[in-house]
Order: sequence, then structure tokens, then C-alpha cells
Amino acid sequence: MEIRTPCVVSLTWKLADAQNRPLDELTEPVEFFYGGDDLLTKVEEALEGHESGDELQLQLEPADAFGDYRPELVCFEERKLFAEPVEAGMAYEGLPKGHATPDMPADAVYIVTEVYPSHVVLDGNHPLAGMALRLRVQVRAVREATEPEVEARSVGDSTVTVLGSAPGKPGRQTLH
Repeated sequence: MEIRTPCVVSLTWKLADAQNRPLDELTEPVEFFYGGDDLLTKVEEALEGHESGDELQLQLEPADAFGDYRPELVCFEERKLFAEPVEAGMAYEGLPKGHATPDMPADAVYIVTEVYPSHVVLDGNHPLAGMALRLRVQVRAVREATEPEVEARSVGDSTVTVLGSAPGKPGRQTLH
């Protein structure tokens, strides 16, 4: 079966930065809804018309992946606003109550990048924002989408979201 909207594709991939340093690898196939919200637009465009067994290599510029890095999405908040323990790498949906930066997006996922005795540094950018990426994707299977999948424009709550983590999709910003 050829990949056409709407269908479900089962994929594996290797993701690297522009210097070919590995960033992520999905070795076990995972299903994604094709023609909806599960995949980045450039990935969908590249997959169009392919079949099970095909392998593609893509170069994704920041605009085609997770956007440019926006320094205005970095903020400093008082450490006392966070429950202990707080450490680098932790993620928060939105800023804590009583935060001091009212112009920050309320629906962003913020990653703790640094912890100091008096404050915490939070970054609302996707971890891969501003990066050109190289993606080698393998199509493992293609099937027709079910009616509930078509209505939801997704196969559901996949724990693997790197390819569907397009800017503006809060809550879908983890790798896996």
C-alpha cells in the first residue's frame, strides 16, 4: 500500500544533527497517522507515495522542524516557586504560580536548564529548536486508518513524539 492521506505508517528512524552526531534513534517501529497531527509537514511530504520497506534521508532546517531558537522564551524564576527537588532537565507545562514573567506563553513546556540557590532558569524552546537535522527514516508498514484515527487526526497518545513535536503543539515536546 502506498502512503496517501489518510493512512497509518509504522516507522523507525535515526536522527542526527547537521554534523551527523546522533540525537535520537527509534529502533522499534511506531505507528503515526499520516495526514494529521503526528508528523512534521516536511516528513509527510517526503513520505508521500512510498511503501513498506522504503528508506528516506531528509535534511530538515529549523523552519521545517522545531523552529528557530527564541531567546525570549528563556526566563528566570525564583527557586522558592518550585517544589523540591528541582534539577536541570525537569519539564513543566507552563510557569509556576506566582511567576515573575507575565509575557511568557502560558501553554509552553519549559525545561529547567540551570538551578541556582536563588533562581531557576527555564527554557520554553523545544530542545531541538534552532538545529538543522538529518533524518533517516524507514517505512516498516502502511495500513488504512480507522475511522476514530481519521476523526482524531492521530493514532493517539504515542510516547514517541519527536517527529510530531511541531511548534505550537503544547505537551508534545518530549523525545522518547
